[in-house]
Amino acid sequence: MPFVLYLLGLAVFAQGTSEFMLSGLVSDIAADMEVSLPAAGALTSAFAVGMVVGAPLMAVLSLRWSRRRALLGFLVTFLLVHVVGALTTSYAVLLGTRVVGALANAGFLAVALATATSLVAPDAKGRATSILLGGTTLACVAGVPGGALLGQLWGWRAAFWAVALISVPAVVAIARAVPAGTPAATHTGARAELRALRSPRLLVTLLLGALVNGATFCAFTYLEPLATRVTGVGDAWVPAPLALFGLGSSAGVALGGRFADTRPVPLLVGGTVALLAGWSAFALTAGNAVTTVAFAFVMGMLSFAVGSTLISQALYAATGAPTLAGGFATAALNIGAAVGPWAGGRAIAAGLGYRSPLWVSALLVALALATAGTALLAPRRRTARREEPSTTAA
Repeated sequence: MPFVLYLLGLAVFAQGTSEFMLSGLVSDIAADMEVSLPAAGALTSAFAVGMVVGAPLMAVLSLRWSRRRALLGFLVTFLLVHVVGALTTSYAVLLGTRVVGALANAGFLAVALATATSLVAPDAKGRATSILLGGTTLACVAGVPGGALLGQLWGWRAAFWAVALISVPAVVAIARAVPAGTPAATHTGARAELRALRSPRLLVTLLLGALVNGATFCAFTYLEPLATRVTGVGDAWVPAPLALFGLGSSAGVALGGRFADTRPVPLLVGGTVALLAGWSAFALTAGNAVTTVAFAFVMGMLSFAVGSTLISQALYAATGAPTLAGGFATAALNIGAAVGPWAGGRAIAAGLGYRSPLWVSALLVALALATAGTALLAPRRRTARREEPSTTAA
């Protein structure tokens, strides 16, 4: 794999850290900015909305730029808004930097996915994708706890400075290693890329990605109250299942990278069935500390193995729209990341208990399986209907 892919992964690591790190900094930001906790929490929501809206929008805007120019533009913008965020004393400005940072993040990831797959052999998209997504999983394992630690030692602004600093090597690497090339849409045209997005296979893959990622983040978001209030784990031990989930996700991305190019169907079918069984079994046994720790790792691994494979399959399904496919894949995953925790929260608010997000995750995976089954059976039914008159006539 080209070394530049790993430096693109470093940029994705910085961006993933930025997306999730506020979970450990909300109280400090609220106190420093003299706003309420919900207002500080809205900074995370603003980033999520920016990712969903920005992924397809920024992908379209970047079609007339060379990939190097697009990557540098998005990453430098991302770096600068974190510098502004670290310096500002205005909550409104900080909120604005989160939206702009998310737009830049979404655009960068969409173009980075297209760039990564263009730098490798046509049958190595899964491995290239896994390197980029490895940056996101590493952010969950190390970046988010690291940001929280920096916040405790030197204040929340130190975490913003750290994200900006980590982005610098990636800027230098992109400027030197990514070919200047031609505009992303030169060969196919923007309209051709948009037409390629009508592929039923692509649309189904994006829907499956949203459902599986929704299940992942539904469970992950409420893993802490599950561990403390159902399993009975002490507060001091809460980082253990969270870290294991992150380690499992890293292992899952590596697994997806190994098999996504050569055996995607067995991985997706077997992995999705295992996810349905796993989330259900986790819900039933969550009162046991040993099973909770074990399922935290296993479900993280399965979730990201299936999720990363779905992303690579979206790129395979839209070879005529590599940039826009990456943008819409990013949007689909972030829709899942927003809807899943919302659905889990509604289940808890309805009095269904802290195990209920796990059942919601199982339901979302069941919907993914039903969607995939329907998509597979639909062409066969159409074929049978076309053949039925001739059979009757005979």
